[in-house]
This record gives sequence, structure tokens and C-alpha cells, in this order.
Amino acid sequence: MMAVMLAAFLVSLDRTIVATAIPVITNHFNSLDDVGWYASAYLLTMSSLQMAMGRVYTFFDIKLVFLSCIGLFELGSIVCGTAPSSTALIIGRAIAGMGATGLFSGAITIMVHVLPLAKRPAYMGWFGSIFGIASVAGPLLGGAFTSNLTWRWCFFINLPIGGIAMVIIIVILKLPARQIEALSWREKLLRLDPLGNLFFIPSIICLLLALEWGGTTYPWSEWRIILLLVLFVVLLIVFIIIETVMPKTATIPLHIIKNRSVLAAVWYTFVTGASLIILVYFIPIWFQAIKGVSPVKSGIMNIPLVLGLVVASLAAGFLTKKIGYYAPWMLLGAVIMPIGAGLISTFTIYTGHSRWIGYQVLYGFGLGLGMQQSSIAVQSVLKRRDVPTGASLVFFFQGMGGSLFSSIGNNIFDNKLKQGLQKIPGLNAGIITNIGATNLRQVVSSQQLPSVLVAYNAALVQAFYVAAGVAAMAIIGAATVEWKSIKASGKQEATNSKPAKAVEENKGAEVV
Repeated sequence: MMAVMLAAFLVSLDRTIVATAIPVITNHFNSLDDVGWYASAYLLTMSSLQMAMGRVYTFFDIKLVFLSCIGLFELGSIVCGTAPSSTALIIGRAIAGMGATGLFSGAITIMVHVLPLAKRPAYMGWFGSIFGIASVAGPLLGGAFTSNLTWRWCFFINLPIGGIAMVIIIVILKLPARQIEALSWREKLLRLDPLGNLFFIPSIICLLLALEWGGTTYPWSEWRIILLLVLFVVLLIVFIIIETVMPKTATIPLHIIKNRSVLAAVWYTFVTGASLIILVYFIPIWFQAIKGVSPVKSGIMNIPLVLGLVVASLAAGFLTKKIGYYAPWMLLGAVIMPIGAGLISTFTIYTGHSRWIGYQVLYGFGLGLGMQQSSIAVQSVLKRRDVPTGASLVFFFQGMGGSLFSSIGNNIFDNKLKQGLQKIPGLNAGIITNIGATNLRQVVSSQQLPSVLVAYNAALVQAFYVAAGVAAMAIIGAATVEWKSIKASGKQEATNSKPAKAVEENKGAEVV
């Protein structure tokens, strides 16, 4: 499992390390207009292909697909690291996003096939910890590379990590036989729901583009944004109709989406993903603007949140394995998390170390308690062959929650900040909103600075309110998930997973 965790670390690290390098990259290419695409290109391919990847793992060789995803991610990293232009970098980010699509769901799929259900919570706890560690390591490595070497190493660092993971998987990983239908390649491709994905993938791309551009590049009332949202709705409706009339090849089979625990887990990850992305994005801005620290130091000051997440994730994994139930930790997390987010929303320009450290730890602890349990819930109620689709569903909605509410939080922050700055006499609000949080003190006079900081803090607090509000809604998922023992479910899974007839897809490789 070490190689699988390395692959998960690879994707988690990439998300944070690249964000640190973006200001330097835009200076290198003189490409400020492209800055949004450095994140969007990656997000568009990763999110739009997420559900299709669940079907790929269901019908094709798991080990081969996982290795292909790592290889694709590595290729994207090479293109980014050697990019001669901003356009080439954007293409590389899109390729890397395609590879990242299958790494988290693939990691869960491999775990399902090599570990009994009762042992998985402990490993899921480690997965949560990896996410937290990468969140800290990313900004630190990004700052070190951009300051002492070159921004290109923010992408080259992926090559040795991914290479080691691939070698270990090729040499060591042996997956047991699994029971699937004997299908030709053509039949397998048709089972990937090409017709449904012809409408689903463009619909998600339209939604993400609308969220990326709305309120920033274009106003929400602009015809481009309205057209994208209309296309999203129309394409999604057509997709739902196709899934209903062609259930055998459905990307999201109805029996999965109708399952009570799956719905509860999807909702839980949707709102926790939304809450997390808002705080991870805006807390460093609070440190940079209000406390006047550098981007790298703001990442260090974010460690308390990550520390709480890591400790709670490991503890919840151990306790779930011990008592056999995951629902209690989802409930406890759903109570603690909004309390922590609510306390963060009380930040003022005078908030001291003890409070911003303690509140972050509390929020991270609540998040860590339940974050991985939703995946365990899905694994406990679905048949083994349905787990790749269930895992993809969870990761898809976690990402969509982050995308949707980061846009909402950003628009609320921007509007509140502009309103606050316009009330300060003699201040050019446009300059403040364009320079960013780090350079705030360089363009504001000492007389105006206190008023500007109050306006900045008030705008950030509005975003924190959104994070607290969506975190509070996690209780709906926690309260409705089934209370199933993974020990009992694991025994049932072991009985059901004995292959009656295995089909050998590749001689000398994996028997499926």
C-alpha cells in the first residue's frame, strides 16, 4: 500500500505546490491573463472525467489502469516543467488532471481488493494524513523551489515520487482474482457509457467554466455565463434521461445513487469539501493581509488546521477499526467542524496566536474525524464491483463542492471588500483589489491602513460565514448514514467476493 499512498501524496502535493508557484510563473511568461487557467485546466479534466474513471476500473485491469494514470500525470508534469510558453503549461496541466482523475479512486479500488473491510479504516486514516502533510509540504517546497532553484522544479518533483510508486506497483503489487463478465474489448468500451459521457463531460465543463469566470472575468449577468449555465442544465437533463433508459451501461447506476448511505456519504463529502476549500484558500489570505506575513509563512501558520486533521484522521481510523462503526465519528466531526469554522469567523484584526491556532486545530480535528469515514460508509454498503463507481462519486462531489463554494465565497469576499473600501475617504479601492493581500502595506498609507485592514477582515469573515454554514449541513449526512458494522459487512463481503469463475485478461499479469 506504500506505493498507492505515494501516488495519492503525488496528487495532494501537486494541488498545493503549484498554487505557490503561480505568481512566479505569471512573471516568467508575462501571462497574468492566463493565471486562472493554470488551475482550471487541471480541474476541468480531473472533475469531468472522474465518474467515467469509476467505470474504467470496473471493467479493465486495475493495476494497468492505475499505472496508466500515474504515467499520464507524470507526462503532464514533464510538459509543465519544460513548458516554453504559457499555452504549453496549460496543456500540461490538463494532461496532469487527466492522470490525477484515476489516482484517488484507483487507490480506493486497490485497497478494496487487497485489504479486508475491517482493516481499511486505519489505512483510510493514513490517506487523510497524507492529504494534510501534503498541504503543509506543498507551500514550503514551492517557496523553496521558486526562491532557490526554479519554479519548474514544482513539477519535476513529481517525477521521482511517481517513478518510485510505479516501480513498486509493477514489482510488488499482486491483486487477487475478481469476478467480472467475460466481455470483448468492444463490449467493455460500450459499458463505459460513451453516449452518456458525451453529454455528462461537457455539462461539467460548462458548469466549471461558469464558476471560474462568473463574477471575475465576466459579470454573472453576462451572456457567456448565462449560456454556460443553460448548457449545463440542458446537457445534464439529457444525461439523466440516457442513464434512466439505458441502465445497463449507466455511468452512475441507479441502484448506487439510490442507496441511503451512498447519498449520505456524497452529501457529507460535498459540504465538507466546500467548507475546507474556503478556509484553506481564505485563511492564508487573512494571515497575509491582516498579519502582514509572506505567502510561505502564511502556509506555515496554517499548520494547526492540518495538525488537527492528521491527528483526528488517524484516531478515527484506529477507533473505527477497533469498534467497527464509522457513523459515530461522522456525527462527532459534523458537530465539531462547524463550531471550529464558526470560531474562525470571529477573527478580528486583533486576534492573537492562541485563538487562531486553537480555532484551526478544532476545525481540523472535526474535519479529520469524518473526512475518510464517508468513503468507508460507501465501501461497507456496496458490492466490491460497485466500489470504484461509489468512490468516484464521493471524490467527484467532494471536488464539485469545493469548486462551487470557492466561487461563492470568492464572490461574497470581493463584493464585501469593494463595499468596505469604497467607504474609506481618499482611497482608490481599485488599486487595493488588484494588488493582492501580500502587497497591501506597500500601497496604503499608515493613516488609512487600519481602516483598510478592518474592511479586509470584514470581507474575509463573510467568506468564513459561508464555510461555517456549509460545515453545519454535514450533520444531515452524518445523521442519515446507516449504522453498519464493518466487521459484519466485512464477513458478508468475504463471502460474496469468492469468485465463481474468473476471467484471465492478461496472461502473466492480473487475473480478473
